[in-house]
Amino acid sequence: MPAQPLTPFHLAVPVDDLSAARAFYGDLLGCPEGRSSDKWVDFDLFGHQFVVHLGTPVGQPDSNGVDGDSVPSFHYGCVLAWDNWQQLADKLTAAGTDFVIKPKVRFKGEVGEQATMFFRDPAGNALEFKAFKDPSQLFAK
Repeated sequence: MPAQPLTPFHLAVPVDDLSAARAFYGDLLGCPEGRSSDKWVDFDLFGHQFVVHLGTPVGQPDSNGVDGDSVPSFHYGCVLAWDNWQQLADKLTAAGTDFVIKPKVRFKGEVGEQATMFFRDPAGNALEFKAFKDPSQLFAK
């Protein structure tokens, strides 16, 4: 299949507290809020449609080893521009975020070298935000 221009994804995840989700995604991550009800909230997650629904959170899923780290098997997030990733890493660090994997560069000097960080939202969902100095490396083997 030929490469296509990137388009926004849609992702919905369960959370157990909409107020905590609004504080985390809206206030801490800076995601503008879209439509909402008393059961769900839409967010603009760096250009993607991200929805939190009241439900039973996924909790503490298993993990896999990746470049010396224990990466949560279930996680989601965004690929950001390098400078935007650094700004977010600095903001989260200053806010005292309890990182699953602290901001770092993974695969140094290898194909797919990337900045990455993992943390959890208030419902326990694992998020990864990453950046590539060379964006063409996103799908490199």
